[in-house]
Amino acid sequence: MPSTAEKSLPTTGERTGAHRPADVVAAGCLCWRRGNGALEVLLIHRPRYDDWSFPKGKQDDGETLPETAHREVREETGLTPRLGVPLPTIRYEVKDGTKDVRYWAAEFGPNARPQPDGREVDEYRWVSTDEARALLSNPSDLEPLAALVALHERDDLATRPAIVVRHAKAKPRSSWSRAEGDRPLAATGKRQALAVTRLLRAWSPERVLTSPWLRCLSTVVPYARKAGVGVRERPQLTEASHKRHPKKAAAVAQTMFDKDVPVALCTHRPVLPTVIKVIARHASHELTALLPAKDPYLSPGEMIVLQVSRRHRGRVVSVELVKPFDD
Repeated sequence: MPSTAEKSLPTTGERTGAHRPADVVAAGCLCWRRGNGALEVLLIHRPRYDDWSFPKGKQDDGETLPETAHREVREETGLTPRLGVPLPTIRYEVKDGTKDVRYWAAEFGPNARPQPDGREVDEYRWVSTDEARALLSNPSDLEPLAALVALHERDDLATRPAIVVRHAKAKPRSSWSRAEGDRPLAATGKRQALAVTRLLRAWSPERVLTSPWLRCLSTVVPYARKAGVGVRERPQLTEASHKRHPKKAAAVAQTMFDKDVPVALCTHRPVLPTVIKVIARHASHELTALLPAKDPYLSPGEMIVLQVSRRHRGRVVSVELVKPFDD
């Protein structure tokens, strides 16, 4: 099984740790849109298997599962997804043993037109959820579909990501004699920053808030440059400022919920408890229990990925803890 450093916690009925690791791991998306006033999902036809399914595929070496889902949807449909709420993982038997498929919701506009490659995928259909239930070849796919429908019925399917990133591994304090804000990433941290850049593309934040200290900038600015999005330096997110005025750091964290924009925030380990308290104000007790509660809260480069309801402003719908691929 391809190695992975990704860990996601269940928020919509996903099972974790209840069974042995699968022999095959895959990921994909339930691509959805509003068509003719109703919920529609995208199904693809694979001529090799003569089946109807959701876009998905096997995890490649060096990938996290969110990256797998993002890549497979692009390859099989020509559409670029932004991962939404995590949906239940399904398990079933294949010739190589057991297979787990991890799914996310992914929203598209009403005019989204897939472009199947004609080889792995030769046809697609946007269908109602009732039609999907009738067409899907694998009965296991009904479970994530039911979760998608349930989210839609409570108006929490349309979401935007709000992501909290702990900066990548920095050089040790003991070996750094200059200004603390200038302490750079270690060699491992530089590799982690590259992995963070790849991983963030799965959620495509359009706004980046960060501590102006070098180790935070080095973690998230590469993504911002590649994606062409703005970076907002917030001195309130530094360790020194937070120690003096934690309420100011909390106010910056609150802006993740005040503006309806996909956002990523990068800060330091000592600031994380304050940020997590802000998140907890917007989450249910069940979801708050999934947030890290003990020091160091996140490992270097790790992130909390929230999906925030666009209909119910500021309400957290899901929580995932995700690590970039660690080589």
